[in-house]
Amino acid sequence: MKQVNVKKIALSGMFIALAVVLSTFSFPVGASKCFPIQHMVNVLCAVFLGPWYGVAVAFCTSVIRNLLGTGTLLAFPGSMIGALACGLVYAKTKNYIATYVAEIIGTGVLGGMLAYPIAAFILGKEAALFTFVVPFLVSTAGGTLIAAIIITALHQTKVLGKLQDMVTGDEETSKEAA
Repeated sequence: MKQVNVKKIALSGMFIALAVVLSTFSFPVGASKCFPIQHMVNVLCAVFLGPWYGVAVAFCTSVIRNLLGTGTLLAFPGSMIGALACGLVYAKTKNYIATYVAEIIGTGVLGGMLAYPIAAFILGKEAALFTFVVPFLVSTAGGTLIAAIIITALHQTKVLGKLQDMVTGDEETSKEAA
């Protein structure tokens, strides 16, 4: 049986809470409500938790935001595709720039295109396939920039690796290596 990482679950809950609380900070762009904090959280989840926790955080955040009336059904494709894309890229490459690009492409392009069937067939809005790409790109670019600033600051102060080790439970390994 796979061991449950309580630290990852706790950090996931904190990211969900952060994203939900800050969901009041959004702005309209075209047919979409832009919510850059979700994209910041997606990138931070990729770096600290991995792709599957990131998708779970994005899903839970979208559910809670919809229940509270601060989100729409369009929150699901953008946030979850972006979380999966940047999580998988970071897991494979450990490259921050590639992770940022994956979040922007995953949310902005793929998530924006996947929002079309939800808008057209579930919400009954008139939309074209690329209607949501530009608004989603604006939102994810802002959130990814915030995440990049945070990650750069943590990396330059040598805190990032220590935090990653704490979350994954590898602090003993990193102490032995030092």
